[in-house]
Amino acid sequence: MTVLTTGAPAPDREQARRRWLTLAALGLAQLLVVIDMTVVTIALPSAQRDLGMSDTARQWTITAYTVAFGGLLLLGGRLADRLGRRTTLLVGMAGFALASAAGGAAGSTELLIAARAGQGVFAALLAPSTMSLLTLTFTEPRERARAFGVFGAIMMSGAALGLVAGGALAEYLDWRWCLYINLPIAAIAFVTAWVLVPGVSGHRETRLDWASAVLGGGGIVALVYGLAEAGEYGWGSASVLGPLVLAVVLLVAFTFRQRRAAHPLLPLGVVAHRSRAAAFLTVGLAAFGMFGMFLFLTFQFQAIMGYGPLVAGLAFLPLVGANILVATQLSGRLLPRTGPRPLLAGGLLLLAIGLLLLTRLTPDSSYLGLVLPAEVALGCGAGLAMPTVLNTATSGVAASETGAASAFITTSQQVGASLGTATLNAIAAAATGAVTGSGSPAAATVHGYAVASGWGAAVLVAAALGVALLAGRTRGN
Repeated sequence: MTVLTTGAPAPDREQARRRWLTLAALGLAQLLVVIDMTVVTIALPSAQRDLGMSDTARQWTITAYTVAFGGLLLLGGRLADRLGRRTTLLVGMAGFALASAAGGAAGSTELLIAARAGQGVFAALLAPSTMSLLTLTFTEPRERARAFGVFGAIMMSGAALGLVAGGALAEYLDWRWCLYINLPIAAIAFVTAWVLVPGVSGHRETRLDWASAVLGGGGIVALVYGLAEAGEYGWGSASVLGPLVLAVVLLVAFTFRQRRAAHPLLPLGVVAHRSRAAAFLTVGLAAFGMFGMFLFLTFQFQAIMGYGPLVAGLAFLPLVGANILVATQLSGRLLPRTGPRPLLAGGLLLLAIGLLLLTRLTPDSSYLGLVLPAEVALGCGAGLAMPTVLNTATSGVAASETGAASAFITTSQQVGASLGTATLNAIAAAATGAVTGSGSPAAATVHGYAVASGWGAAVLVAAALGVALLAGRTRGN
């Protein structure tokens, strides 16, 4: 009697299992980078007291990381293309872990700032490697959509999880554990990647254009630095205008260089494609709104509502849950049917709705009545948009350019987050100053958050309209 069997043959099932285990390793590696963007923020007050840091030095523990990370991302992506993504992934994880250990053990402000810069350097090598490996591992459209759904959930939820972890560590252990926590994550991810991630040959013919690296990296460093300083010195100061003008000059020169270079650091064809351009725009402007929101809600929870660090972190969990649910269960199923346009634009509109709800913030606002619905809208919006961004921005890219495309996703997110934090913080400060003296200090502060949230919502609505016009009807357009 002949027995009929259904399902994939055993070798195919084994290959599928290895691909999903590879996704787990890459997700852990990406989690290192994403968590670190927020976990250290909660630890800063304790670190400042322990090391006797000035307010300027405290800011530099954040700026050193973001400047090194943002400035070297494009070069890191091209190194991944040239040397092989598995190699740069492993080197990036090992270096990031060592820098984290050095930061946790730092006995002075200078050592902590240097360690944070080291984290940024290795993160710039690590982040493009994870995304380009993901692109090369998952090629079947439906499976690829599911994989990017999981990875997108990690990218957007990791920042909120960093707040949860940072709150718990700062409250029950010590600020140094906000850096040491990277060591076990890195160790597990390194061993898993060493065993499971296949070696992908590098493209040695892809030469590094060091002139482009200096122009592009220098331009992004100047841009991120100028935006970081805007919160302290104001937009009209020489400390802000000087770097921003320099950034414009360098980035314009970088663009012209890419048009003429035989081996450009960022091939302009990667960016010029309509759907990919819409994806890059989406991730930048989603980060613009989301990271400003994280800052406002963190202060709302702790300074206004009186939550401790741990409870403040846990208060973000509904956002994480909504993000994971939509990213893993909905986005991957919809993208092959609808194409990127409705998901990118719809995700931005949901983010805008979340920020619009936060315009009603007052010192007496209820968590369940106002903040929770806003978080759910924000989480759903990120869950629709981010997996679509990752899939669309790397779809159809030549194998020798996946590192560059992946690097530009993270560069767009980093620049958007820096711009959003600086701009919305400045708007909030101005709105607070305008009503100071007419009521309680808490009311003035929360009024600033509400006004800035309204501006953030307006930017996201405009972005949704722009993306809807720019993106193609299907992934191929």
